[in-house]
Amino acid sequence: MKGTLLNTATVIIGSLLGLLIGKRFSEKLNTMVMHALGLATLLIGAKMAFKTENILIVIGSLAIGGILGEILRIEDGLERLGQFIKSKLKSQSGNFVLGFVTSSLVFCVGPMTIVGSIKDGISGDASILYAKSILDGFASIAFASTLGIGVIFSALTVLIFQGSLTLLGAQLSFLMEPQILNELSATGGLIIVGIGFNLLGIKKIRVGNFLPALVISVIFALL
Repeated sequence: MKGTLLNTATVIIGSLLGLLIGKRFSEKLNTMVMHALGLATLLIGAKMAFKTENILIVIGSLAIGGILGEILRIEDGLERLGQFIKSKLKSQSGNFVLGFVTSSLVFCVGPMTIVGSIKDGISGDASILYAKSILDGFASIAFASTLGIGVIFSALTVLIFQGSLTLLGAQLSFLMEPQILNELSATGGLIIVGIGFNLLGIKKIRVGNFLPALVISVIFALL
């Protein structure tokens, strides 16, 4: 769990720094940083998406996963959770929910999260999560400077999600098989591309509803 605990801490520290920096930004500068984040997110997602060895798995996973997500209203659930936290804090931030949902997905959907957490759980090797902690720390500075205080609460998502993967490391070790990890990463990559579109304001995509696609991609890859 030490890798996850460090990752949680860097997200919190980075978010606090981002909040301090963001207060000094003009509206135009905030918009520019938001666009830069959107473009960078598109690049990260696209790079992950190209790892697929069977594009039909990715397409099928997103289609089926998206339908399941709409039925289960996962995006609505994430937004309600964000609104609940916001109401408890009496926050006036207009981007609170966007910051919480966006940063939670970016920090938790990716191969470093899966492989790093499982390796930490199986062997105690947290080197991948240490590297991820540094990356997420810098990313949280950028996110918090434009999206506000909601980003800091994505640390809770990181703690719960990565912590669960670490504790279940032995049972989930099969996810590290290349043929499974590649399709899982590619599917997650396209979800991150959707986040990039949202940050750029190109198209509002309910990316949370695509989360079941990650599980579907694993099932398809195992067949």
